[in-house]
This record gives sequence, structure tokens and C-alpha cells, in this order.
Amino acid sequence: MAKLNCWEFTGCGKEHGGAKAAGGICPAALDEVGHGVNGGECCGRLCWSVPGTLCGGGPQGVFADKREACERCDFFRLVAREEGISFQLLPHDQSQAW
Repeated sequence: MAKLNCWEFTGCGKEHGGAKAAGGICPAALDEVGHGVNGGECCGRLCWSVPGTLCGGGPQGVFADKREACERCDFFRLVAREEGISFQLLPHDQSQAW
């Protein structure tokens, strides 16, 4: 089974070619630093680490500001569960599991 990226899970349409991309592409769909992390495209499975993501209807802050909200997010929990011990919280966090 293919792993979902955040824009697929939420259906937000803010990815490249998405239905609502004309209003701006979400930074998670643009940030290639996390490409492949947790099995995602760009930061699609690492969105919580990207400043200014467009979830919740508008730009979100940096990780430190949105961490609590992200930890309650169904998508964050899905990725953590699917990745298990291999879960990466941050793009350069290669040695630590959540």
C-alpha cells in the first residue's frame, strides 16, 4: 500500500497541480529537504517540520509554535504509527525515533 502525503490525506488541494494550488502551493509540497523521509514526497510526510504550512486554513508557524497542534493531528499520528521505530520527527533526525 502506498504511503499518503499530507495533501493526499487531507485533500487540501495545495500540492503541485492540486485543485487549490492557484492560491499558493503549500511549503510542505515544495520543500525537498525531507524528500523520502518517512516515505514521503518532498515534506509530505514531514509537514510538521516545515514553517508556514497551509493546514488549518492559513499559514502555520515554525515547528516550535505548532508542535502541540501537530502532535494532535490525525495525519501526524498516522505517519508515526506507520513508520514505528523508523519514524523521523525532523529531516536531519536520522538517529532518533519519535
